[in-house]
Formats: sequence, C-alpha cells, structure tokens
Amino acid sequence: MLVDPVSGLSGLFSADAHSELRIQINKTRRATLMCGNLTSNSRSEDSGVSARVYKKGFYGFSSSADCSSASCRAVLSAADANAGYFASRLISDKPALPPLQNGSLKTENDANDPEQSYYIDYIREIDRYISGKYPNLSSRTVTAYADSMEKILHVSNGFDSHSVLPRSYVYVTLTDNDTSGQPVEMFKPFGGFGTFDMNFSDPSVLYDGIDRLYEMLCDKKEAVYANAGFRTCILGPLMTGMLAHEAVGHTVEADIVLGGSVAGPNLGKTVASEKISMVDFAHTCLGKPAPLPVYVDDEGTKAEDAFLIDKGKLVGFMNSRETAVHFNMTPTGNARAWTFCDEPLIRMRNTAVLPGTDRLSDMIASVEDGYYLIDSGNGQADTTGEFMFGVTIGYEIKNGKIGKAIKDTTISGVAFDMLKTVDMVSEEMEWASSGFCGKKQPMPVGLGGPSIKCRVNIGGR
Repeated sequence: MLVDPVSGLSGLFSADAHSELRIQINKTRRATLMCGNLTSNSRSEDSGVSARVYKKGFYGFSSSADCSSASCRAVLSAADANAGYFASRLISDKPALPPLQNGSLKTENDANDPEQSYYIDYIREIDRYISGKYPNLSSRTVTAYADSMEKILHVSNGFDSHSVLPRSYVYVTLTDNDTSGQPVEMFKPFGGFGTFDMNFSDPSVLYDGIDRLYEMLCDKKEAVYANAGFRTCILGPLMTGMLAHEAVGHTVEADIVLGGSVAGPNLGKTVASEKISMVDFAHTCLGKPAPLPVYVDDEGTKAEDAFLIDKGKLVGFMNSRETAVHFNMTPTGNARAWTFCDEPLIRMRNTAVLPGTDRLSDMIASVEDGYYLIDSGNGQADTTGEFMFGVTIGYEIKNGKIGKAIKDTTISGVAFDMLKTVDMVSEEMEWASSGFCGKKQPMPVGLGGPSIKCRVNIGGR
C-alpha cells in the first residue's frame, strides 16, 4: 500500500484556485504459456506524483517520479505557477469551478501481490487440463494477467481519497482448423475485479467455461457465411456492452460533445427505442457491485451514476468539473487518469444498457430468419455514432431456433438509428471488464447489458 508522504497539506493550496495532488502507483503482472511453453513472464511498476491547479479558467500541471514529501510540494508549486502563467497572459471567459461536497473516503480493497510463481503455476494447471482433454488442437494459449491502480488524492475542494483498483484475468485462446483447413480460434477471458489470488485459487472452476469455449470452437469449424444486408439480429450482452461503450458512450462524453459529436444537438431528444435506457454506473448497479467500482474520481468528485438515455431519450452527458459548468449539469465523477503523469480526462466507468423484461428464448423464437451474435473481438466508432464491430461467434436463427455457427463477420450502422429498431430487451445482464478503453490514455472500464433484438447491417461472404 502507498504511504501518504504529505502532512499539513491544506496550507499549501492556493486560496484563489482549485488544486489536486495525486500520488499513484500502477502495477502489471503477466505470464503466458503457448502450447505449454512459457513465452512471457513480466512484472512492472510505475509510480509518481502529479499536481493540477485550476486558476482563472486555466489548468496548470506538473508531475515527478519522486513520491517524497519534498517532491509533492515541488510539483504542487510548479502546477500553481503554470496555471498562474497562463492566467496572467491570456483571458478566459470560463467561470471558477463551483464548490462541491467535501469529505474523505478510503476503499477497503487491499491489493495483495502474489509471487510470479503463483501466476505461472496456475496457468500450467489450466494448460494441462486443455492439452489432456483436447490433444488435437492446433494451438492453445493461456495467459495470467493482473493490474492495479492505487491512488492517494488530496484536493482543495471535494473528496480526498485513497483507492485501490485491482483486477485479474486468465485469458484462454483455442485454435484449430476448419473443414477447409483454415485456422479458426475462440478466445475467452475469465476473472474480474480483485487480485489474482482472490479470483483464482482453484483451476477447476474454469473447466466448464473452457469446455464451452471448445464447443463453440467446434461449431465454428462447421460455420457458414452470413447473408449480408440488414437483418434481424439478437445482440448478446457482450455485443450490447460494446455498442454501449463504443458507439454511444464516447459520443456522450462531454469533451467529445464539445468537439462536435452527434449527441450535442440530440440532448433531450429521442435517440432510441423506449425500451432502451443506459447508465454509466459509478460503483453499484441494480443493487450489486459494478465490475470496476469508482468512488471518487481524480478531481475529487464523489462518484455517482451518470444517466445517459432514459426510455429512449438522451438525458445527460459524462462530465468533468469544468464541462459540467459549461453544460449546467452536475459532475458525477468521470474524470480519471491512467498514470501519475497523465492529466484526468472524461472517461467511462461501468457503462451499460439496462435489462428489460423479455426472455432470451422468446426473443429467439420471435425471429424467423436472422442471427444471434454473441461476442466481438474488436470494434470502432466515430463521433457520429457510426460503428463497425467484429463478430467472433454467432449463430443463424431459422424459424425461431438456433442453427449453424457463422464465420467471423462484422456488423455496422449508426447507433442512434439502430437503437430505434430495438423491440425486445432481455431480462438478464452480463458484464465484461478485461480490456482497456483507448481514449488518449488506456483506462480499465466495465461494459455490459442485456441481449437486444434489433435490425442491423451484417457482413457476408
């Protein structure tokens, strides 16, 4: 755990400015076995301190890899001087940041750090299981991965905090050849919030998931091409989550709105079916912990849920303190930084479409000729909401029943147009949290939702 190097800090903050001082350490652990051979084995740490000061409409920033008390004072002084330099030479029409509730919060998530041998021994057991049960695979890869961000934050106004955000995963990739001799693969991450020893003590708990992954790989070996065009599709929860994050979430980040995203002129308007509601959750979703909880952001704002779409209507954006003033909204704690030397940016936390009331079986039964699309390996979208996502596993739906698997393909469209076609939303909800959002800085995020039935453009042969 980090030790706070600063005492008697309140006297160091300028009376005429908002000040933030952040001490941070990022840790990453990784080990990979490919066909039983250890191909990666690494541990890294990145730590330091940064300060940011907002004065007369301008931010000043400074950072150092030295976390000592003297360094904390030096970067705070430099950030204050930088903000003062801009304020003395430029004129800004931006108002002062409004005061927020003050307080202090410390999370109880202590980031235990197992020895590297723990990671390697665990994935060796997983690899033995795969090689023993499925010896004819052309390739198999098992990776143990863990990272954590620990931050101590002091602010002149807002919440001071000491937070730890650990997450850990086992990534499994199975590869074989299809009937034409072409390679096909399936990938699945296991894990979530928590340290590696917390999430992975017994290798056998992954066996059922690996068996299901192998079954889908076998289905893909017999896969057929999808029929290209606008089709009725059911997007599984992970596809819905990808849509919520990439195609909608980024357009409603306030800095992207200021850059001209499609969300700006649509605030208060209908952008989706009334069955669609969407929220960026801070730390709790529907009475359960969100996959990557955030309690205080890196500006000292106490984190609250950001409501984005309510029954089809666009009702809000994700904001920093500064953009919240611009849009006359309440900041909800969306400003986060990846490393100590990064400034906070408006970022998603746990973004999801809310579940509905339909059963997945009824949704499938309602489709005469369409597709059930389960997972995506990648995706991209722009500020217009236009998107294209890869589909790594999906199935035909024929006469209300699941048919053959389809070959890897893509779906595309404009999010707000596609969401208006949604007529069924399932009652179950799933999350994914193993990746990073790549908006200028990497950032761990959660994304999820239910299955949704819609019309979307799908690629074919």
